[in-house]
Amino acid sequence: MNLPAISEHLQVPAPAPAVDYAAFLARQLQTQQFNAACYRLGDEQVWVKKANTPHGMARYRVLGALALLFGLPVLQPVPNLGGNIAIATEVQRLRDLAARGLRVPTVLAAQDNGFLMRHLGRPAEQTPSLGNEIEAAVPAGPEAVLRLWVQGLRAIELVHNQGACLSQAFARNLVRCPDGVVGYVDFEDDPMAVLPLPLCHGRDALCYAHSTAIYLRQCGALEDARPLWAQWIAARGPALQAVMAQSVRRLRLAHHLPQSRKLGRDVQRVRAAYDLMA
Repeated sequence: MNLPAISEHLQVPAPAPAVDYAAFLARQLQTQQFNAACYRLGDEQVWVKKANTPHGMARYRVLGALALLFGLPVLQPVPNLGGNIAIATEVQRLRDLAARGLRVPTVLAAQDNGFLMRHLGRPAEQTPSLGNEIEAAVPAGPEAVLRLWVQGLRAIELVHNQGACLSQAFARNLVRCPDGVVGYVDFEDDPMAVLPLPLCHGRDALCYAHSTAIYLRQCGALEDARPLWAQWIAARGPALQAVMAQSVRRLRLAHHLPQSRKLGRDVQRVRAAYDLMA
């Protein structure tokens, strides 16, 4: 039996034209009102981030004085000057972390006053922050919160093992991608440009503790989390251990802060973080 010949006139769909990311970015930067905005571009979701107003240095001088006063070099401020400098810093950091195999938004195009990046999740779906997921899991009890919290520790550890650090390792800047991998966002400053790497890693640890310990306390998981935290610090090596030991000693007055919300949520967070690390 002979197979029928394929018609010479068979219509083959033409490939979709390549997206000109640079042209799209240039157009949006001319009209976009907000510093960051989300768009649907073909079959993908993208974000355009544009330069904001440059920041002054006054607030950083105050923070630097406080770090010196309390003898906590790990709290030395890392300036985010805003404007085009912040855009260049974030683009450079995203590309560097991606080259290290870490899950960050892909930079699709960049110019001096803004850049275009791919959404970490599926189109039209939000990618939840680990911070929001941990808070939402509090009613489910200690096991659910600890499971998410440990994922955050492992995600930070992965960055450190690559010889890098985050910018602000608050749980809100860790996001859970659809495949379950934890990704990283928000890189407008570069701690490694002004601090030794062990201090950068210490900043990451302090930021994560500060942003999550309050939820560990609320669900009754703080005591179970303390040995997990100690094991995690012990496995990170002597340089980070020394930074964290010094930080906890200098923060010992936090033990006298109330656990309640009497003096505000921020104070409550500091007390919970100290109790986790001490």
